Amino acid sequence: MTGIPVAVVVQAQGLGKHVNGPSGDLTILQGLDLQIQAGEAVAILGASGSGKSTLLGLLAGLDGATAGEVWLCGQRLDALTEDGRAALRAGRVGFVFQSFQLLPTLTARENVLLPLELTGTRDAEARADEALTRVGLAPRAGHYPRQLSGGEQQRVAIARAYAPRPVVLFADEPTGNLDQATGEQIIDLLLDLRAEAGAALVLVTHDPALAERCDRRLRMRDGALERIA
Repeated sequence: MTGIPVAVVVQAQGLGKHVNGPSGDLTILQGLDLQIQAGEAVAILGASGSGKSTLLGLLAGLDGATAGEVWLCGQRLDALTEDGRAALRAGRVGFVFQSFQLLPTLTARENVLLPLELTGTRDAEARADEALTRVGLAPRAGHYPRQLSGGEQQRVAIARAYAPRPVVLFADEPTGNLDQATGEQIIDLLLDLRAEAGAALVLVTHDPALAERCDRRLRMRDGALERIA
């Protein structure tokens, strides 16, 4: 393969991941193919331990595959160094995790500012303030994560992910640590911001109701993906 169409932001071909476990070689993913268009929301469902989070890490270039190829934003990941993959992600890829992953010693505003400052964004402060306002947390900008509820921490994480205006957002069980009502609010926010930004959303979830709200639903089974009708 020499390249992928510009409208495709994520593509995997023949993707495989094998690890050595206590009882021998373990196949997590095998022969997996996937293509995600710009602006598309794709939900990936599957049982616990089925490899959903592993797949997300491979697609984002956080981990390396043992077989196949991944293209992210038009570049083949295994052709890049670790620094090259980090540079590719900077400003173009956002992440939202189940455990929020906020830095406890930084305020909400500072957490949102961090990726903007790391990429040298000229209007970093204005973007951080705009993102916090958009998620309804401008009044809490000076609070530390320990002073925020779980739902508020996830809103900060979403603001941090969207402030750089990414091309694609990877979300790994973003409502897993939240109650149902708060989780629904977070999903509303994720999908609204995704529509506003025109970013692709790759969402790992165990919640079929959440997956229904995406453009396409896929299920991880036996190391491969199958489309849900």
